[in-house]
This record gives sequence, C-alpha cells and structure tokens, in this order.
Amino acid sequence: MRWSEEQIETRLGEIADALAALPGEPPCLVGIQSGGAWVAAALNERLAQPLPIGSLDVNFYRDDFDTRGLKRSVKPSDLPFEVDGAHIVLVDDVLMTGRTIRAAMNELFDYGRPASIRLVVLFDIGHRELPIRPDICGETLALPPHQRVELRGPAPLVAEVRTIRPDE
Repeated sequence: MRWSEEQIETRLGEIADALAALPGEPPCLVGIQSGGAWVAAALNERLAQPLPIGSLDVNFYRDDFDTRGLKRSVKPSDLPFEVDGAHIVLVDDVLMTGRTIRAAMNELFDYGRPASIRLVVLFDIGHRELPIRPDICGETLALPPHQRVELRGPAPLVAEVRTIRPDE
C-alpha cells in the first residue's frame, strides 16, 4: 500500500482544516523528529494563520533507549517559544505503541508546564501499549504486527507500508 504526494496532500488539508477549527487560543505546533517535524511544517504551510512551530528529538527520552540504542541522526530539539502555559499541538507521522508520544510529553515538561497538549498524527496503525489516542488523525489503519507505515520526505511527502524483519 502506498500514498502518493497527492493523497498525502489531501490528508494534510483535512488535518489543517481540523486544526483551524480548534476552539480557544492559537496553539504552538511541535513536530517529533523527523517525520512529525515534516508533517508539522507541511500543516503550518496550509494554515491561513501560521502558528509558532518547534521540533523535538525524543531519542534520549525513550524508555527503550537501552535496547534500541542511539540513532545516528540525533538532532537538538528546537522550541522557539515559551512552553509554560502554552497550548501545544504535538505532531507525529505515525502513531503505533504510544511510547514515542510519551517520550515527547516527558521532554515537553522539561521545558515547562503546557496549558494543554493535543495530538495530531498522519497515520494511526494501532498496536497501542499505552493509553494514548490522537485528537486529529489523517488515516487509521489496521496493520499486522510485522508491518509499518514509513513516511519519506521532507518534500514531497509520500508514504508506504513496509514489512519489517524480526530484528528491526
């Protein structure tokens, strides 16, 4: 299964419309590196009023750091706004177990206490291990445990389902 640039654009447009309709103060977008940061930037381009935007690299906050190790592409987190008291929209490309989102929330709280956190994902593929659900989702899929959605970007954004080997 593959999603073309046009199909991803459609999903991003729907998510941007849902973001624009959120009540209350305008939030800050925070994308999780790397796919979530790509999605956050693409969403921000589609909003009539662009939002403050930042990114998190959660590698050091993961609870499986000792088994997964450190990725070669660790980047510094960048939050060019005050987190304390802010309404945050956390953005990721694919939601699976919820562990990456938990790590991102832990890191956010190291920067301050947000007034609220909402979650936006491009794809939700299930297999949850933690009680985390998206507030806005581009597409929900029921994939077997040996399959994942892989987003490629940053431009153009395209995605495909790939089968993983047991050692990945």
